[in-house]
Amino acid sequence: MTTHTDDAMPDWEKRFRAPRVGLPEWAEDAPDRSLFVSNATGTFELYAWDRATGIQRQATDRPNGTTDGVLTPDGEWIWWFSDTDGDEFGVWMRQPFGGGPDEPAAPGLEPSYPAGLALGRDGSAVVGRSTDEEGSTLHVVRPGAEPVEIYRHQESAGVGDLSHDGDLIAVEHTEHGDAMHSALRVVRTDGGTVAELDDSEGGTKELGLTVLGFAPAAGDSRLLVGHQRRGRWEPMVWDPLTGTTTDLDLGLPGDVSAEWYPDGSALLVVHSHQARSEMWRCALTPDGLGTPERVETPKGSVSGATARPDGSVEYLWSSAAEPPQVRSTTGAVVLDPPGMKAPGSVPVEDAWVESPGGRVHALVQRPAGEGPFPTVFDVHGGPTWHDSDAFAGQPAAWVDHGFAVVRVNYRGSTGYGRAWTDALKHRVGLIELEDIAAVRDWAVETGLADPERLVLAGGSWGGYLTLLGLGTQPEKWALGLAAVPVADYVTAYHDEMEALKSMDRTLLGGTPEEVPERYAASSPLTYVDDVRAPVYVSAGVNDPRCPIRQVENYVERLEARSHPHEVYRYDAGHGSLVVEERIKQLRLEIEFAQRHLPGLPSAPA
Repeated sequence: MTTHTDDAMPDWEKRFRAPRVGLPEWAEDAPDRSLFVSNATGTFELYAWDRATGIQRQATDRPNGTTDGVLTPDGEWIWWFSDTDGDEFGVWMRQPFGGGPDEPAAPGLEPSYPAGLALGRDGSAVVGRSTDEEGSTLHVVRPGAEPVEIYRHQESAGVGDLSHDGDLIAVEHTEHGDAMHSALRVVRTDGGTVAELDDSEGGTKELGLTVLGFAPAAGDSRLLVGHQRRGRWEPMVWDPLTGTTTDLDLGLPGDVSAEWYPDGSALLVVHSHQARSEMWRCALTPDGLGTPERVETPKGSVSGATARPDGSVEYLWSSAAEPPQVRSTTGAVVLDPPGMKAPGSVPVEDAWVESPGGRVHALVQRPAGEGPFPTVFDVHGGPTWHDSDAFAGQPAAWVDHGFAVVRVNYRGSTGYGRAWTDALKHRVGLIELEDIAAVRDWAVETGLADPERLVLAGGSWGGYLTLLGLGTQPEKWALGLAAVPVADYVTAYHDEMEALKSMDRTLLGGTPEEVPERYAASSPLTYVDDVRAPVYVSAGVNDPRCPIRQVENYVERLEARSHPHEVYRYDAGHGSLVVEERIKQLRLEIEFAQRHLPGLPSAPA
């Protein structure tokens, strides 16, 4: 493992270079065998961990990194997804848990975008695929046999889970045409339908379902499902063989996700509310749930959790001020990588601001000293995502350089109820920017932010909102930093992967040819000539989500105006898994801000 111990290295770089690990996933029938992701070599890769012997080994080693991997139930094999330079288009490979050569895991299946994977105890697998030509397909793969296609549809679909005995397959699909709200179907391995669960029926396409997992016991057909029937994500149990559903109302105000305890007697619940998380153990009774028991965690965010066979819970926890750790309810730190430790940062403060769509929640980090500060509005991607009280190297770096950082959970964000998430349809981008502008004005009025040194920044959907905001709100921003953005919405639609085309049709109500006025109103390219602030753009040349051609179209328009801008193109996809590349990209953004904003403090030593 490669580590860096240079005491002269600035803290912001240490946060990226310090070795970190993800939450270990363990084999269902061999719980001492685990798989986790780490950046210990400087690139995020998969690692196998035999808990019985303590031996850890690096399982994958690719120039652009690897993060998608699964253990077979018996722990004998590691499946991992092999794409090309981050383009997300590839095939599943596998290797023995103890090491050995990689081999195709599903011979006979052509490369595709992944659409779910479930592995059976008999060596079989259910592989979900997505291509622009075929749409979504699901295939049953058995040892020594040709893959058998059991599902095909042009709209988005994917593998949800495979039952313990391997007879039932849960499928998430959007055949009704609403890519934001999935319906569920349970089929047998020959593709025959067992049961349907569709909350979009009756012409209402505003409720979604998601698969949380089959019960972990032979002969148990119960499926844990997430639903939105009360306006937020909550779990329920559905038995597709009997058609019965058991409502699991915990009475918690935020979104609730859950997974089974290994013996099926209880659920491990992660409750997300107002950008923070808490955990509960909920026993299952014949009538539903027993009294929830709090699983104590520090204040902050749980970004992943799993119940172990001994009843303990392992979870990945962090806060804005404290770096992530894989902890256990036994009190132990589960994985503590050797080498340099990431320095902490400053805690977040909560801000609630009235906007045209209601109260907006923002997270604020302040540097030392008195304001008003130069301020970065760091806009999250998704859009169905939310910023939380969790550790992040990028905002911490800006704070180190004397900036305040504001992160806005605009309409479209998760974690604040279904109505908030679904609010951005048709006026895509413009609605989110109304919320960001309201928080921007609050930050100026309260003396937090210097109105002459306001930076709009973000990656992916956040990069899109950055470019759109620079054009539609030119008087509000002094600088723009857009990473892997949507810049020309029409070209992006035609070049992106099919699953994202479905999402855009849902968000905007059709294709660019069907609703051209909506695409024009929501496209940064429409407003490029109104941009006043200097613009920095970074883009991956292999990006299937925000493809490079549409970024170049936007840049050419800036060049035609001789508008101040810089572009950084790198050989990867939608972001990078290489630590030094991430540091380089952030350094370039900071240096761009230092050149173009007046009166910034000196860089930290």
